[in-house]
Amino acid sequence: MSKVGKTPIDIPEGVDLKVEDGAITAEGESGLEFTQEYDPDFVTAEIKDDELVMRRKADKKEYKEKHGLYRSLVANMVEGLVNPFEKILVLEGLGYRVRKQGGSLVFELGYSHPIEYPLPENVEAEVEDNDQVTIKGPEKQVVGQVAADIKSLRPPEPYKGKGIKYKGEEIIRKEGKLSGGEEAEIG
Repeated sequence: MSKVGKTPIDIPEGVDLKVEDGAITAEGESGLEFTQEYDPDFVTAEIKDDELVMRRKADKKEYKEKHGLYRSLVANMVEGLVNPFEKILVLEGLGYRVRKQGGSLVFELGYSHPIEYPLPENVEAEVEDNDQVTIKGPEKQVVGQVAADIKSLRPPEPYKGKGIKYKGEEIIRKEGKLSGGEEAEIG
């Protein structure tokens, strides 16, 4: 069995899981409902003793791949209903700011105009000190995509480190050009 796929998914309290042919639906206490489709030709799913067990129908490579994939997608769906996923972005640079305005974020990133980024459904954003944004939501893929989209507005540059980066991300710095054979003074 797939190392990932063979692990059963615990169904936490407050999450209602339904298995239908080719789809698993999860509903949380907050009323949010998500459906993850799977290919019934490759795997089967059943609920036993507050656990969701997924099994593949053959031991071929493609079946093993799909088994692990579907199990991970369903596990993330269940986890997101209980504990929302989050990504923290940090703005570095003189005059770089962010503010929340209605259902969108407004960035000032050194361009001639502010950039407005509308937040998708079920995604929340918290702004701290005008230079840090926390993106939260129940869907891991959507939270990651929103964070990547925001980062792409002004990716960090390697010379001064200005731009938007993930909290804890290290930017590999480059040394600037030297003129006329001089040695660089570091410090």
